[in-house]
Amino acid sequence: MNHEEALKEWDQVIEPGRAEKNYWKDIWRYRELFYILSWRDLKVRYKQTVLGVAWSVIRPVLTTIIFTIIFSKVAKLGNPGDEPYALMVFAGMLPWQFFSNALSESSGSLVGNANLITKVYFPRIIIPASSVITTLVDLGISFCIMLVMFAWYGYAPSWHIIFFPLFVIQAFACAFGIGLYLTAVNVKYRDFRYIIPFIVQFGLYISPVGFSSFVINEKYRMLYSLNPMVGVIDGFRWCLVGDPMHWGGFLVSVAMTIGFLWLGVHYFRKVERSFADNI
Repeated sequence: MNHEEALKEWDQVIEPGRAEKNYWKDIWRYRELFYILSWRDLKVRYKQTVLGVAWSVIRPVLTTIIFTIIFSKVAKLGNPGDEPYALMVFAGMLPWQFFSNALSESSGSLVGNANLITKVYFPRIIIPASSVITTLVDLGISFCIMLVMFAWYGYAPSWHIIFFPLFVIQAFACAFGIGLYLTAVNVKYRDFRYIIPFIVQFGLYISPVGFSSFVINEKYRMLYSLNPMVGVIDGFRWCLVGDPMHWGGFLVSVAMTIGFLWLGVHYFRKVERSFADNI
């Protein structure tokens, strides 16, 4: 590509409706910005911290220990498989940590990049998307911890692990859809950021992280699966430790994930034009 062709590729043509028509093409066009924002968010997360990457190890491990003691020793809840209770809890902790981190990071991403948004054009969806992508690093770190726990307990993962990437995609879709919606709402109603930690904390206790979803009465199972993270957590456990899967409830969770993804993208695109004014 010569110099003139390179300049032509980045020419900005001002035309009514052009940005709307080429919005999804522009996401690919600005892919380098996506890489830059993702790398910047990753460096900022671990820069000038005392524990650094170790915090991504300590937090899920401590939570797993607490949940194992509370739900296994105190509440005397069992698990449907033959794996140690701590493995079952940590398998559920993997997607939940990713989901909660993604919501926390993406919800304030637009406000944190106000200067960038008010000065140049690019598809704004790139900003929350880069925030969610960076949380995949924490998921990778936690997965490595899971492998160490397998070795510690002398427990081999289920052969279902070959389907693990599919459930990671489902977890990403769920976090991205809900994150987009919360991000857009947070721009207009700035005090909404105080509600998000409560939503995350509340979701932790109504999702089957510290216990198996099979403790839920069968007649309430489909209703319980309206929480999309139920299917994601069950899927992770089915892949990693071979716990049984409630396929009816899983399909409901998949449908809810698709619904939240559509809602998030639709609402984000609807109010996107007002971001520069509201921010």
